[in-house]
Amino acid sequence: MFVGSAALGSVRTRLNVVHLDHTTARGGAEMALVRLLRADRPWNAVVLHPAAEDEDVFAHLPEDVPRHISGVRQEAGASTSSRIGALRIGAQLLKQAALTKAHPAVRRSDLVVANSTRAAAYGAIALRGSSKPFVVHLRDIVSVESLGRFGHRMMTQVILPRADGVVANSNATLASAEPFLGPHAVRAVVPSASGLRVSGRRRTRPAGPLRFGILARIDPWKGQLMLLDAFAQAFPSGEEHLDIAGGAPFRHDDHIDELRARAVELGISDRVRLLGQVDDVQGVLDGWDVGIQASLRPEPMGQNVLQYLSSGLVTIVAGEGGPVEWVTDGVNGVVVPPRDVDALATALRTVAADPQLRRRLSAEASLTPGLLDDDKVARLHAQVYEAVARGTGLQHDRVREPAQDLLA
Repeated sequence: MFVGSAALGSVRTRLNVVHLDHTTARGGAEMALVRLLRADRPWNAVVLHPAAEDEDVFAHLPEDVPRHISGVRQEAGASTSSRIGALRIGAQLLKQAALTKAHPAVRRSDLVVANSTRAAAYGAIALRGSSKPFVVHLRDIVSVESLGRFGHRMMTQVILPRADGVVANSNATLASAEPFLGPHAVRAVVPSASGLRVSGRRRTRPAGPLRFGILARIDPWKGQLMLLDAFAQAFPSGEEHLDIAGGAPFRHDDHIDELRARAVELGISDRVRLLGQVDDVQGVLDGWDVGIQASLRPEPMGQNVLQYLSSGLVTIVAGEGGPVEWVTDGVNGVVVPPRDVDALATALRTVAADPQLRRRLSAEASLTPGLLDDDKVARLHAQVYEAVARGTGLQHDRVREPAQDLLA
């Protein structure tokens, strides 16, 4: 599922790369960056971020990756900010851009990579007018719905026009950015570093009742509330269980209370567990039979889908965005119409009632072409960074090829 030229060549020297992030919260982008930098990467990495949050995902960086803390804390909620809030966030971005531009690590670097949308905003401002190569890791669909009005204007008018390269997490994400990229920008689709256990081995079903699960941060648009409704409709009684795994890193703690209350209201609270932030992702997934992605707007490419597939879970996804680039209905998973409680409930009942179907989908899930461990993801990133830094002109040809072919 990597999109790009079929031959990028080997990386000639170790580039000095500064990775920008705007938060130390345990968001998907931040955890993916830590995994990427813990992998076998052929570049010298530095992480630069503003003042830390209460939690610190970058405490888990490897010892050979220095990090620098410089700037003002970037408040959450940019996508839903009022006009006054947008002005306040804009002031924060300008201050952070000035500090980023002046930082010695940035001045000494061969390449600057923005790991999040907010970091891309102040990174693009910091590097405007300079020749320093700038890569944006695109993890969100470029739309007002996903980014908010202020974020969308920043992305389309400031960030993408300045980008020398983009690494998108899906074809859908890249397609949404394409109209705003310059003609010479390097374009590539690379799955996020997701800690995959890529073995293709047959999964052994866990003992006990059938267990469904969703692994995603707690956020209204991730669809946990809809999943509760579908689960209650599918299994108003019985032994089936549902796990909701994920923290609430971006001010959605009140949604946790809403989920608990809804489970009680539906009469299923004794069969629903809210696990909170999960450190041992693989351990949790090994205890599930079915993994679900139920986002209420097009999902750019949830890491959870890749994690479900590589773990051999029966994988159910909403039929839009990045997930449908990986899941084919009835082949290696189940695709349901998005935002459709009845359809999701039907899918849950169908896989629950058919053990043979579950065994077949489970076996095919772990054999999905293009699933990569973090070391291979790092090698693809290195090739993109090389193309940008050396001006070797990787061209996006919209030909989908299994990433293993590009790594041969």
